[in-house]
Amino acid sequence: MIPVPANTRVWLAAGVTDMRKGFASLAAQAEAVLKQDPFGGHLFVFRGRRGDLVKVIWWDGQGACMFMKRLERGRFVWPSAKEGKVALTPAQLSMLLEGIDWRAPERTWRPLAAG
Repeated sequence: MIPVPANTRVWLAAGVTDMRKGFASLAAQAEAVLKQDPFGGHLFVFRGRRGDLVKVIWWDGQGACMFMKRLERGRFVWPSAKEGKVALTPAQLSMLLEGIDWRAPERTWRPLAAG
C-alpha cells in the first residue's frame, strides 16, 4: 500500500485518462486540469478508459513516484463526471484500490439506540 502521510490530500481526476502517460504528463494534467501542484505531496489518481487500470502519482519530497494497479476482475469505481476532481480520504483510496465501492461503504455494526 502507498504510505500516505498525515495531511495528504487524495485527488481523483474525473473522466478517463490516456494510460500511456507517464509521471511528467500526468503531473502536467494535475496542474492544468485539476488546478493542483503535483509537487506538493498530494496523491493524484487517474483511471483508464476500460476502468480496470489506475495510476497514482505523488511527489514524496525526494522524487517522483508512480503507482499502477490493474484489476484482474471488475472495475474501479469512479465518479460519473466527465471532468473535474474529487477529494478522497486515505481510507477511501484504500477501498478504491481494493475494488470496493468507496462512495457508500457499509459498516458491519449498528450504533446503539439513544435513550
